[in-house]
Amino acid sequence: MNITELKPGIVWKFFHEVTQVPRPSKREGKMIRYLEDFANSRPDVSLKKDRAGNILMSKPATRGKENLPTVILQSHIDMVCEKNSDKVFDFDNDAIETVVDGNWLRANGTTLGADNGIGVAAQLAILASDDIEHGALECLFTTDEETGLTGANALQEGFMTGRILLNLDSEDEGELFIGCAGGKRTTAVFTYCPTTSLSDYLYLRISVTGLNGGHSGGEIHKGLGNANKLLARFLYLLTENKYSFVLNEIDGGNLHNVIPREAHAIIGIQPHNKENVSALLNLFTSDVENELKHTDAGVRIYLESVDRPKSGDIDGDTAYRLINSLHGCPHGVVAMSHDIEGLVETSTNLASVKMQEGNTIQVVTSQRSSIESGKTDIAHTIAAIFRLAGAAVTHSEGYPGWSPNPDSAILKAARESYLRLFRKEPKIMSIHAGLECGLFLEKYPHLDMISFGPTLRDVHSPNERIQIDTVALWWTHLLDLLKNIPAK
Repeated sequence: MNITELKPGIVWKFFHEVTQVPRPSKREGKMIRYLEDFANSRPDVSLKKDRAGNILMSKPATRGKENLPTVILQSHIDMVCEKNSDKVFDFDNDAIETVVDGNWLRANGTTLGADNGIGVAAQLAILASDDIEHGALECLFTTDEETGLTGANALQEGFMTGRILLNLDSEDEGELFIGCAGGKRTTAVFTYCPTTSLSDYLYLRISVTGLNGGHSGGEIHKGLGNANKLLARFLYLLTENKYSFVLNEIDGGNLHNVIPREAHAIIGIQPHNKENVSALLNLFTSDVENELKHTDAGVRIYLESVDRPKSGDIDGDTAYRLINSLHGCPHGVVAMSHDIEGLVETSTNLASVKMQEGNTIQVVTSQRSSIESGKTDIAHTIAAIFRLAGAAVTHSEGYPGWSPNPDSAILKAARESYLRLFRKEPKIMSIHAGLECGLFLEKYPHLDMISFGPTLRDVHSPNERIQIDTVALWWTHLLDLLKNIPAK
């Protein structure tokens, strides 16, 4: 079976089309053109676009539903671009290769882009259909959600007119989300003095691979391994065991909202210490495998000899401060909510470590919290650690959370619809991941919103997959809700 044979056919048809259009964050031009072509080919669909590339398509109510209020359907068009290290793939030009794997759809060695391509596909399916009952619709497609929510942040007042918004960017069928965390990034930059690599030293590459990675909001509570933390932990062990070494190169992770899966460092050691360093790594790897046996059983940490690097080593003082701060930097859950059982309240992700031009090393971290003061405090904690290590620290502007409204009228309608269709109660939830809803409320404070979607797993990693049968359940619920929106 392939993707075009799945049911409901019209949703999977459009999701397949979406997977064929490259759409990395901040480079969504091809996807925008695809959406423009879609709208221009349908006389009953009107389109407008703002300076940020956000697109709003409008469609009038179907016959007999003119008394229903206008509903906004919303998804983001960009996707996280992660791939396995052995996968040759160009996210700017290549189409995603989808694989039906039992009751799951995944990609071949890359992220799938169901976050949030499945929401985009559902919007297009409704706009393209002439047999779905609904009131007046506005379908909002936002840009650059994954790397800063800049599309939602740039949205201007008056761009859309509806007072009910259905966000289609959640990842658990049967759960209705009415709140989310806010977030911000904290970036530290170290400046080093390159020194000549040592001719009498043996250079080794230390690699951390095989981790699952994942969404730094939705999966931060799972205890997944962080490649940057594991690498820093071993480098710290070398210093604690008095093995003299130089640090030539370090690299790990990519995106601020992804738990890093891979990292490596190149170090130089005295040749007579090779066996001792290898033995220390074997012991360390055994400890890590035991610690992660339930969450990241595929972890691999290994050494290999490399040629003496042509680039200079990082000066010893900077390397010492960098390693200590990376080891000391917290990662993971900081606090759990006292308001909603099982909800992460505050977290932080040690996302990436990159060597850059100008003899600098950039460390990017990401903080989230459903409490504004909690978000600020953990960002300040991270900043303090890196400032003590001599790094220059900056914070992004961040984005607000979305405070739950348990008295929401659209929540009541969605709950009643789900109960009527499936004879069971949906779960009413708040999510630790960031959604664009908080930014919408700043510009449109009258909005009544919920977020819901089919079941996705391991998003923001090459293991991303969508549970096929939940798409039909979610689609059925969405269509029933659209035709049963409370009248004006």
